[in-house]
Amino acid sequence: MNQDFIGAKAVLLTGGKLITLLRDVRPDIPYPDHWDLPGGGREPGETPLETLAREVHEELGLALGEVIWQRRFEGPHGPGWFFVVDMPQGSAERIVFGDEGQCWRLMSPAGFVGHAQAVPFLAQRVRVWLAEV
Repeated sequence: MNQDFIGAKAVLLTGGKLITLLRDVRPDIPYPDHWDLPGGGREPGETPLETLAREVHEELGLALGEVIWQRRFEGPHGPGWFFVVDMPQGSAERIVFGDEGQCWRLMSPAGFVGHAQAVPFLAQRVRVWLAEV
């Protein structure tokens, strides 16, 4: 997997729904008060999956399930990896919400891509995945 990337984000699927995060309302972050997907920035030496696994654990207290789709994208902040992960049954009940963001919510894929407050480039990546499955 290409090591030239700044971060990794993912659709975490549980029961056909996505686990989404409502970003904080702060002027110093991109897309404040928007619905986001789990993931974040790379730390030195991490692979894309290691970045994603660490971020998902920090944000939601979960371990990753099975990766069922992946792609490298050029994004607004640089190159990044986007994954779709089939999470184990009952994952939503095991979420331990971290200290970033306002809350989490399960959302249908169509609900996320059509939401006015979805992070735009992530909604587009979900559209690409949906078009291919």
